[in-house]
Amino acid sequence: MKKVAVILSGSGVFDGAEIHEAVLALYAIEKEGASWHCFAPNIEQLHVINHKTGEEMSESRNVLVESARIARGKIEDVAKLNVDDFDALLLPGGFGAAKNLTDFAVKGAECSINTHVASACRAFANAGKPAGYLCIAPVIIPMIYKDQVKGTIGADEATGVAFNALGGEHVECAVNDYVYDQERKVLSTPAYMLAENISQAASGIEKLVSKLIEIA
Repeated sequence: MKKVAVILSGSGVFDGAEIHEAVLALYAIEKEGASWHCFAPNIEQLHVINHKTGEEMSESRNVLVESARIARGKIEDVAKLNVDDFDALLLPGGFGAAKNLTDFAVKGAECSINTHVASACRAFANAGKPAGYLCIAPVIIPMIYKDQVKGTIGADEATGVAFNALGGEHVECAVNDYVYDQERKVLSTPAYMLAENISQAASGIEKLVSKLIEIA
C-alpha cells in the first residue's frame, strides 16, 4: 500500500488548514487504495480568528494541537517526518499555509518558510517523490523547486504574480483540473481559491490525488 504524508497547518480556513480540503484529500487518498499519515509543525499560530465573525481573538493556539482535530489525534510533529517512510506528499490549503507554514500572507514574495516544513518538502523533491499542493499551499512550490517550476493557485492575479516573483511559472487552472510539472513530479489544484462549494473543491482534489497516487 502506498503511503502519503499530509502536512496540515491548523484547523480552520482563516488561520489554519482548510477543513473541507483536508478531509476531501484524506478521503481521496483512501479511495485510491493508499494510506495517509498527518503531520504539522509544533509552533504557535500567527493568530487566532473567530470563524463566525472573522475577527481576531486574543488567544494563542498551537498548530500541531489544532491540526490534531482534523486528524482525530493521529498526527506527529513534522520535524519527525522521514521521507523514506512515504511514497508521496500532500499539503491542503487554508490560510494556515500562508500564515503558519510560511509568512506569505504577511510578506508576499519576500516570505520565508518554516524550517521543518521546508526540510520535509525538500526531502520529497530531492528524492524524486511526487508532491501535491492544494489551494493557496502552492505558493510553497517555488520555495522548494527551482527554475520556473509550474504550479497554480487558480486565477488570482496578485497571487499569480507573487508565485512568479518567487521563481515559479504560474499557470491558470480551472477548479476541476490540476497543473502537473512532470519534470519535478509536483501537482497543484485551485480548490477553494476558485471553488464555490464542497463538490467543486472535490472535483480538482480527487483528480490531483488520483494522479499523485498513480505516479508515486
